[in-house]
Amino acid sequence: METNKGVELPPQMEQWKAKAESTFWGWVGCSFERVDERGILVSLDVKPHHLNLIGILHGGVHATMIDSAMGLAAMIARPNAGVVTTHLNLNYVAPVGAGRVYVEAEIAHMTRKTVTTQARVRTEDGELLAFGTGTFRVLE
Repeated sequence: METNKGVELPPQMEQWKAKAESTFWGWVGCSFERVDERGILVSLDVKPHHLNLIGILHGGVHATMIDSAMGLAAMIARPNAGVVTTHLNLNYVAPVGAGRVYVEAEIAHMTRKTVTTQARVRTEDGELLAFGTGTFRVLE
């Protein structure tokens, strides 16, 4: 995982990355690409089992990637507390049937008890496929 200078990542980041491989995240096939001051970038190589019956990336895969990327952004913002999704809003705007897709997530707003995030799913060429927002409760 590449990081840019000036960004302090939680010490748990490498543990989270290793643990993610044995969870639903790893089963779907998601990968960490970048963590920096802009947020987190994750990717997925679209395979036939990620498609729905009409041959495009299943909405549930979009939802998984968006929720997971935003959750990671919230975890980085609050590394010493658990965070859980309380609200997830998605908008699907274009289909994709093959290739690599990327989800970039960032913090939109934080309070003591919540972290609100936003994310976008794009193709390698930058075409917007879906976007969403999420709110995460901070468990102390």
